[in-house]
Amino acid sequence: MQGIYLKLFVPEQLRLHGDLLYEWILKQAEAIGISGGSAIRAMASFGRHGRLHEQYFFELAGELPVILEFFASDEAVNQLLALLEAENSSLFYIKFHAEAGLTKTH
Repeated sequence: MQGIYLKLFVPEQLRLHGDLLYEWILKQAEAIGISGGSAIRAMASFGRHGRLHEQYFFELAGELPVILEFFASDEAVNQLLALLEAENSSLFYIKFHAEAGLTKTH
């Protein structure tokens, strides 16, 4: 199956309409008809500002990104990105054409 792989980097404590942004995005993706998505919390990261963030037991939460991953049609991915743009959300993303399948068919 051919489609688009979309990866979004979302600050974990950022909120939109009362929900954590990553949760809001997952809900919107489901409403659009994207068949699945994953939210994964990073262990460590650095970004465009060059500051390293790492998870430590004593460190305050909220500094690491949640990485959202989707595989969907080009139309569905563009619809999700348009929703984020309409909400003035400025998020870094990676989008590319990909192939999905199963290693074993029944």
